[in-house]
Amino acid sequence: MFNRDKNITSLLEYVQIDRFYVSCHFRCKFTNKSAISTVALEPYHDKADISWQDALMHPIDSYNRYYHTPITIYNYDSGDTIVLKAFDKISKYFKWSPSKKSYIYKY
Repeated sequence: MFNRDKNITSLLEYVQIDRFYVSCHFRCKFTNKSAISTVALEPYHDKADISWQDALMHPIDSYNRYYHTPITIYNYDSGDTIVLKAFDKISKYFKWSPSKKSYIYKY
């Protein structure tokens, strides 16, 4: 059975978090090559939907709702996390190998 999330997290060497960004370091265990992906440290999708009207009419409430929304770096129950978004940005460097049941660095 193919479990995309589990196969991606098996490539994850480490995650570096600073004030504005998350850098995910992915390493292929077969080629020992790595790729680094950096994404903004921010809530995604429906977690902090703020309309321009809300921002204009209630700027402090909008700010608090956006900046105090929990951020999920990775969660097995969610398909929308920062680690998966980071992998999607560099996925062109990896290909799925059915024989090894893993993503392989292809360059």
